[in-house]
Amino acid sequence: MADSAKKVAQQTEERLESLAETVREKFDKVTEGTYRDRVIAGRFAKDGDHGDRGRAETERKQG
Repeated sequence: MADSAKKVAQQTEERLESLAETVREKFDKVTEGTYRDRVIAGRFAKDGDHGDRGRAETERKQG
């Protein structure tokens, strides 16, 4: 029974890894990588914390 449980757990882990990769690829395709690129480039961390002003600017750009 333990071998069966290990096999099921391994298959589940492989499926979840595959799903996670698929989701990352689709997210990058939908956003064209722009969100990820901004995070990596530190767009949201520039000049310290902007507080409410930074959030308001982001909301205006989206809406």
